[in-house]
Amino acid sequence: MVATKGKIVEGGRVILPAAFRKSMGIAKGDTVLMELHGEEVRIRPARSAMKRLQEKLRAYAPESGHVSDELIADRRREAEEN
Repeated sequence: MVATKGKIVEGGRVILPAAFRKSMGIAKGDTVLMELHGEEVRIRPARSAMKRLQEKLRAYAPESGHVSDELIADRRREAEEN
């Protein structure tokens, strides 16, 4: 990882160097996630966190259809039983 100096500007804002933004694929208005780890702040695009979560949950997804379809079917069965 390449380190570079930066500055904290008015309002506590941190300016990410253009090369970092380009490498991360982020642009003005994009949502990022920030995590504090000791004295380090980690910044990553929100979409990368979502992608990682989707990959972890993929193992639990049905082979066909949608999880929401299964949930709706379960709720309808429960309603019929009551």
